Amino acid sequence: MASSICHTRSNSLPSRSHPFVSEINEHFCRLKANSEATSSSSICQKLNGLQDLYDCVDKLLLLPTLVQEKNDKCVNELLDGSLRIFDLCSTAKDVLLQIKEFTQELQSILRRRGDMKLTSEIKKYLTSRKAVRKAIKKALANSKAKKLDNDNESQAMAGGIMKEVEAISLTVFKSLLSFISGPKAQSKLSGWSSVYKLTHHKRVASVEGETDQANEFAKVDAALLSLIDHKICIGDVQKQLKNLELCIQDFDEGLDCLSRRLIKTRISLLNALNN
Repeated sequence: MASSICHTRSNSLPSRSHPFVSEINEHFCRLKANSEATSSSSICQKLNGLQDLYDCVDKLLLLPTLVQEKNDKCVNELLDGSLRIFDLCSTAKDVLLQIKEFTQELQSILRRRGDMKLTSEIKKYLTSRKAVRKAIKKALANSKAKKLDNDNESQAMAGGIMKEVEAISLTVFKSLLSFISGPKAQSKLSGWSSVYKLTHHKRVASVEGETDQANEFAKVDAALLSLIDHKICIGDVQKQLKNLELCIQDFDEGLDCLSRRLIKTRISLLNALNN
């Protein structure tokens, strides 16, 4: 935790009782509580919590006595960490934009009742979901945090605090991206023929039975699969698409605000390390 992270023999760090350190510690506790975010509302709360955490971190980095001792390796690790978080934020924004564009096109076609084009657009949407899952898997694989060297020089830079911030941020983004990706079973689909097979026989009942427990992204996947096999009405699909649109909007707003704070914190970190 922050109190143990800040323990060092250097006099350059703010003391454990410093209000910024105490506030950061409180944010750590709140973000770690119920860390398994399983609903869109809980993920939005986590994104808002990260915004508050980075606001506090930014204040801490502005303290003139924060950084007195440093080495190039530690500096590079901290900068790499902030870049990993920003890259995940950018990935989340990109995949949400892609899904949003496809859902808007589907909604337009459903309103026109264009059955011939509808099947084609559903195929494109489900294919795009597969591409989204691959992009998310790659982004998460590239985002694993590295441990900071456990030496006084690193600790004197409050490196431990920043690495804890990075670790918590990674957990929140992993929850968000996993939520967007949807159930693992869906990620194993290979091509349109495999997608279409899911709409037949007993597997249809399984997909439909799971929708009540699924998130907004998975519900749309299941609804579209059922629509192709005429097992659900267009009105139900429109409802699921509308719910997904609202979910994406909430995520977008949270990510936009968080992205600005990440940029601000990175600038503060660069300034602190260059002083």
